[in-house]
Amino acid sequence: MVNRTPRGRRAVQAGALMLGWLVLMWVLTALDGDNPRCFPGDPDAPLVCDLGIEPRQTGELLDIYPAAFMHFGYDHLIANSVPLLIFGFLAALRGIARFLGVCFVIITVSGLGVWLFSSSGSITAGASGVVFGLFGYLLVRGFVERDAVDITVGITVFLLYGSLLWGVLPTQTGVSWLGHLFGLAGGVLAAFWLRRGETPRRRPRRAPGLSGPPPGHPG
Repeated sequence: MVNRTPRGRRAVQAGALMLGWLVLMWVLTALDGDNPRCFPGDPDAPLVCDLGIEPRQTGELLDIYPAAFMHFGYDHLIANSVPLLIFGFLAALRGIARFLGVCFVIITVSGLGVWLFSSSGSITAGASGVVFGLFGYLLVRGFVERDAVDITVGITVFLLYGSLLWGVLPTQTGVSWLGHLFGLAGGVLAAFWLRRGETPRRRPRRAPGLSGPPPGHPG
């Protein structure tokens, strides 16, 4: 199905959505303050402690969704804000509904990977899984859909931000490389699963009253 929304309107919608997303994350971080600490049984625990992902705790499984909007202080938030804004805007230009579907797939795959495989007793939160997922989505979307413009976007994103791929390796203490790795996988999965269908070709039609070949044409 062809997206017939004018390009300018799509850009405004994509920009407004991503700015709203950033505002929400900044408000949530402001409620917790900088450098929130998590202590077991603390009744006044910061939101990021309550809504972060606690591995293999069945009662906390749905926290994989709000955890993507929570951060451990402003440094953590700032590190995610700019790439999320850029990647999200580029991905949302192809349609808000599909973009939201892509983000749902990314958050689900990234969150489940963290929930299943992270160390016991840890709490994981942050938008970096979404950042890596959108990065992977943009890289492969054009090749999956055979779209020259999206291929160009993907190559440009790789040239500018390709160093992000080091983040899927366990090289930094206190950083959820599992969230990055599964987020990237979720973005690639979303590119295949939510790819656009081919536009059906219209068959040529004959003018009314013309049945058979034109005069002088072999039948």
